[in-house]
Amino acid sequence: MKRWDLRRVLPMIIAPIAALVLAALVSSAALLISGKDPLEAFSAMFDYAFGPNSGPDVTTEILNKATPYYLAALAVAIGFRMGLFNIGVDGQSRLGILAAGALGAASFLGVVPGPLRVVIMIIVAMAVGAAWAAVAALLKVYRGVSEVISTIMLNFIGGAIFAYLLTTERLGVKAVGGEIVSTPLLKSDSWIPGMSLFAGTANKMFGFAFVAIACGIAYWFLVGRTRFGFDLRATGLNPSAAVASGVSPKRMVIATMLLSGGVAGLVALPEVLGRDHAVTTSTPALGFTGIAIALLGRNNPVGIALAALLWAFLDVSNLPLDLLDIPKEIVTIMQGVTVLAVVVAYELAARVGRRQQQRSVGAATGEAAIVTLGIPAAIAAKLGVEAVSAPVEPPDSTAPTDPTVPGKHREEQS
Repeated sequence: MKRWDLRRVLPMIIAPIAALVLAALVSSAALLISGKDPLEAFSAMFDYAFGPNSGPDVTTEILNKATPYYLAALAVAIGFRMGLFNIGVDGQSRLGILAAGALGAASFLGVVPGPLRVVIMIIVAMAVGAAWAAVAALLKVYRGVSEVISTIMLNFIGGAIFAYLLTTERLGVKAVGGEIVSTPLLKSDSWIPGMSLFAGTANKMFGFAFVAIACGIAYWFLVGRTRFGFDLRATGLNPSAAVASGVSPKRMVIATMLLSGGVAGLVALPEVLGRDHAVTTSTPALGFTGIAIALLGRNNPVGIALAALLWAFLDVSNLPLDLLDIPKEIVTIMQGVTVLAVVVAYELAARVGRRQQQRSVGAATGEAAIVTLGIPAAIAAKLGVEAVSAPVEPPDSTAPTDPTVPGKHREEQS
């Protein structure tokens, strides 16, 4: 079978397209029920983002929103490739960014050069996120606790710790005359400058986007081009076969959760280092969004990037719906239906792909004929096989005997 078989790849390409079409149809039905014109709503969204009156501000905003989405989806995808469901990206990212933001603004690091301080913040964010994910990994390995349950509970605990520490009595400060509590502002030399991709706008794309791209390349290389990635995928596809080949499931669970939590710690860094320059109480939780994007992108780094851009487009383009008196919740409906539809579509595509592979193998090896001796035709028909009569010839006594055949060996001995 060819490595790139169009009949095998085509269902996987059609699946996300079919899911998006289904989501658009369901959203259109919801708009019609509410008395709104679906074409008007979708046209307004598209024109706002890509129309002739759209400015580079909107495009830049889409790219900036897609950056943390991409990191959150990568963190989830690492677990998915091994069959682990890391729902704890929210807690891991919140604790990671709080530790990184508080340390980066600490006075004792004032003498450290800005670029080195950024590196320290990245390492701390990843280390704290990985440590929080390790709790779920250890519970699964040594106590058999499902990572789904443990990571959901750790989300609530992590959120409570985040809220407890980010107060004016502990790590937070409040600007004079303001109400928002945040960590102290980072020094300007530790900001990651943005890039001006388009003329005519003051908005800049997050410089941390290049770190996100590097994470995507590292994810592709690690999973697809290393022994560790092979063991990870093998354990996710068939744990029993992986154990038989010498792979330790416990070690793989811990390593995978540590990697997933480490990437989760980076989710909020693009906004902190590129725009807010501090950790605030309004730091977004993107864990569940990352799950949806990872599913839509099929755990592929390129597919995840496209899905993150789509999600960012839907988030940004819902602004003109208020002008048309159309509820913005229609975008939420579209996103939710997309997730459900893509799961069903990929399952159907996987079944079609398996059937195509079976047919290809059958065509390559030829049809197998079942020879039934001494079975009546009526019984053979009930069994669903073709009765083939074959005469049984008596053994030739003059033929030379083969001592490796048990029956003939016994005849020689007798």
